[in-house]
Amino acid sequence: MTQVLQVKLYDAGLSSAVQDIIRQCDPVLPKQNKCISATGAHGLVTAFKEPEFKATLDSFYWNLPDGMPGVWVGKMKGAKQMTRCYGPDFFKFVMEDSADKSVKHFFCGGQEGVADELKKAVGRKFGNYQISGTYCPPFRELSDNEFQELAETINRSGANIVWIGLSTPKQERFARRLAQWVNVNFIVTVGAAFDFHTDRVAQAPSWMQRMSLEWLFRLMAEPKRLYKRYLEIVPLFILLNVKELISPVKQSTASANQQV
Repeated sequence: MTQVLQVKLYDAGLSSAVQDIIRQCDPVLPKQNKCISATGAHGLVTAFKEPEFKATLDSFYWNLPDGMPGVWVGKMKGAKQMTRCYGPDFFKFVMEDSADKSVKHFFCGGQEGVADELKKAVGRKFGNYQISGTYCPPFRELSDNEFQELAETINRSGANIVWIGLSTPKQERFARRLAQWVNVNFIVTVGAAFDFHTDRVAQAPSWMQRMSLEWLFRLMAEPKRLYKRYLEIVPLFILLNVKELISPVKQSTASANQQV
């Protein structure tokens, strides 16, 4: 793991993450409700500003580097194997690679009907028909009783992986609360993956993703909803990481001066 803005990010690469999560769904292994987030600049900056949310990410089994900025910072810190683990791609590859295995998936999130659409889409696109259930949460915070009822539904379905498609930081908080009652191998938050794979929302071209310009594509597509977020998040992410990278240099210089 490599720390970016004091949050530990998974640094072994996307392929390794996909293989490992499927391996850990082996029936002989215990179900431990391990939480995984796909965490980009938005999540990292939110964690920096909100200690409660940072504690949530710190409690997760993995925080996957969802965006290229996190990967660039990780590589500057020596994580040579680190690659982008983009939530929609992670979802896609796990679906493809587990299609012929006894790994069951449960979809939780999206607007009314999206999770059901996704169930059909992963069969059509990825040849995976191991979807044990779907659930669309209301646009409010669930009570403990509602979480327990949802957990019972998921447990009866025999799911190994619960996929949460909401938005940061709501989805990570949702996953952490659900983990108190559910009995699965993993709970994974993947943001807009549900909308992308049901073709409700267009994804940025691959060249824009490689150049870390997906935020610009999404901003142009949904300016009213996203402009406030990106006007704050992008500059703040850069500023905070520059400060973090410079700080050790200042500390080292100060220590050297003291020794002299």
